[in-house]
Amino acid sequence: MWTLVSRGWGCARTLARWATGAALGPAPSFGAAPESWPTCRLYSSAEFKEKLDMSRFPVENIRNFSIVAHVDHGKSTLADRLLELTGTIDKTKNNKQVLDKLQVERERGITVKAQTASLFHNCEGKQYLLNLIDTPGHVDFSYEVSRSLSACQGVLLVVDANEGIQAQTVANFFLAFEAQLSVIPVINKIDLKNADPEMFDIPSDECLFRLLCIRLSQELNPKVHRKNPLRALVFDSTFDQYRGVIANVALFDGVVSKGDKIVSAHTQKTYEVNEVGVLNPNEQPTHKLYAGQVGYLIAGMKNVTEAQIGDTLYLHKQPVEPLPGFKSAKPMVFAGMYPVDQSEYNNLKSAIEKLTLNDSSVTVHRDSSLALGAGWRLGFLGLLHMEVFNQRLELEYNASVILTTPTVPYKAVLSSSKLIKRKEITIINPAQFPDKSKVTEYLEPVVLGTIITPDEYTGKIMMLCEARRAVQKNMIFIDQNRVMLKYLFPLNEIVVDFYDSLKSLSSGYASFDYEDAGYQTAELVKMDILLNGNNVEELVTVVHKDKAHSIGKAICERLKDSLPRQLFEIAIQAAIGSKIIARETVKAYRKNVLAKCLLKRQAEGKKKLRKIGNVEVPKDAFIKVLKTQSSK
Repeated sequence: MWTLVSRGWGCARTLARWATGAALGPAPSFGAAPESWPTCRLYSSAEFKEKLDMSRFPVENIRNFSIVAHVDHGKSTLADRLLELTGTIDKTKNNKQVLDKLQVERERGITVKAQTASLFHNCEGKQYLLNLIDTPGHVDFSYEVSRSLSACQGVLLVVDANEGIQAQTVANFFLAFEAQLSVIPVINKIDLKNADPEMFDIPSDECLFRLLCIRLSQELNPKVHRKNPLRALVFDSTFDQYRGVIANVALFDGVVSKGDKIVSAHTQKTYEVNEVGVLNPNEQPTHKLYAGQVGYLIAGMKNVTEAQIGDTLYLHKQPVEPLPGFKSAKPMVFAGMYPVDQSEYNNLKSAIEKLTLNDSSVTVHRDSSLALGAGWRLGFLGLLHMEVFNQRLELEYNASVILTTPTVPYKAVLSSSKLIKRKEITIINPAQFPDKSKVTEYLEPVVLGTIITPDEYTGKIMMLCEARRAVQKNMIFIDQNRVMLKYLFPLNEIVVDFYDSLKSLSSGYASFDYEDAGYQTAELVKMDILLNGNNVEELVTVVHKDKAHSIGKAICERLKDSLPRQLFEIAIQAAIGSKIIARETVKAYRKNVLAKCLLKRQAEGKKKLRKIGNVEVPKDAFIKVLKTQSSK
């Protein structure tokens, strides 16, 4: 259940001061709801299905907004209710995550891809066009949020009444603040046991009706000009094997219709528009799209490289000043990706190209390995981002890949008498980590992390942070029950399992967000993992010298648990140079009936195995050892 908090900037500024600890003490009270509200009625969009004339919606009757919040705060559920309320979808018990269209989203129960829906609503005799964008909540997908905000004039900031302000909620708020968007906080889960909605002094009756009405009553229409030449921003895109690129666009000026010739400001290529329309929430073709509206456009772009997120589209022979576009996403985690069978290289290349069109925050560089063959070094915004990308390759493109251990971008200052100036190199592949004899110093990336937690978990969380080599920078009591902690973390200490450990220690109540904080000097070493003396290239990693033994031991133990027993003994070793620092052993099967069964299973599943020396390794064994034990 939700309740409306307030009407925009005044409340949002108060929320910001409270959430960041600028004003200590209890949570703010935003005041009671107005006595009178506009009278709204449902307006079913079903009557628009046959033929959509978008000229019926003048700019002043358009509202473009996103729903943003921390992960698992009910954004998708709120979107479902808004779709029902406006008659966009029928109200049924099966309406769960309607806008989450990816299989990976439904399996994991989270939103990883921003989705758009155009809603039609009648309020006080006026027909409104509401363009809603449901965004992800996890920090790894914050780039999706920032791109979505470019097509909006306001946001619904969902706050969990059961957990309160969370770190990612604060981060999303400031994304909206920097974009100069109007912010309307909404409290959800007010009917749960630990919820405290009374602090906001808002009745919950008919809260969604009130939410829509107050949203419509504000002067938040787009500031655009329909008489000017076309300027359309590509803020998202997908690839259809039959129709090519489907670009999600926000029109800032002009009009576009089927048959128009448009030009890409990025490539300078000209295309003819085949179809325009809105998402309702499925594709609904229209005659035209007008400035201020958000929709999709198909123009015969057959090559995935032709559609650039942040590109500006304009009419042929009517050039315009390109829109600012987006800042490039900065990868925080890198991993090597290789086909299990090199004969599948071209198929995997095509799949990666199509998927990166839909997820432009992934960086791709060609790579090769003597053991693994040709592949790529991919950059991701975090470990969950990497896992989701890999899962989407498997589910959507039936691709089977080998993924190496994730690493962060380290730097090394080279030492040489021939070098007059300081030479600094960046290492994104652990296999290319330079030897200490050639280096003056190593540098590791650091981030400033923000943790918001109930105070009863503070001690455990501080111990966790110290175990991850973090340095405390600040500690603020937000109110009587919650604390905000700020720590400077080495990035490699949090990318793998820190978030899971934090949630476990805090019974799920603590939240975490981080921002780039540069580099610091560190004692780093390259650690190899060996199977019967053969190097496992997928598991080569860079670690801090003081933690090499514990991490090496943990990887060996997990690999031991993941490897199937075979007809011979398997020695699993962690090594720094020629020095063995940890070892585990997988005992051999005896030569009996079980061995025959094992060989049969290996023959049936050989496509999922990789041979390292004489050891057959299941593909999922590598995935299982990526996460270190939470006690490390």
